[in-house]
Amino acid sequence: MASPKDFPSIKPTSRSYSPGTYPSTTFESLDGTKTHLRFGNQRVNATLTLGFSNITDAEAWEILENYRDVNSDWDYVTFNFKSGLAGVGGDGHTSQSGALTNLATYMAENNSQSGGLKWRYSGPPSVTSTFKGMSNVSCSFVACLDAP
Repeated sequence: MASPKDFPSIKPTSRSYSPGTYPSTTFESLDGTKTHLRFGNQRVNATLTLGFSNITDAEAWEILENYRDVNSDWDYVTFNFKSGLAGVGGDGHTSQSGALTNLATYMAENNSQSGGLKWRYSGPPSVTSTFKGMSNVSCSFVACLDAP
């Protein structure tokens, strides 16, 4: 597998994130007792949806090129959460020392390059032209558990 592809440094105007679940199963016996088994210590199927409103067509092209690059060799996407990708609006996603806080920490946890969950596109980006030279773009991602 080639090296991961960095998502363009364009600040989203909206973000939706779900941390995923731990793989598990529940067995129920005939007498009604239940046994719950959890498999592993990594969450799976985390989802991330990013919305970009009124970005330039050149920025929309960067996102579409990233989608093409990632899927041409079935690679994964990395995000630079400290550069504003995790933030919507202001840059309140980092502490004064620059450390990730709160939600950005969970999102970055799934961005580890040393193994664990890897972000992939769950579908192609959706591009809507709004004005001449301006577009709205929506991207959806899912975090997959891949072998290192």
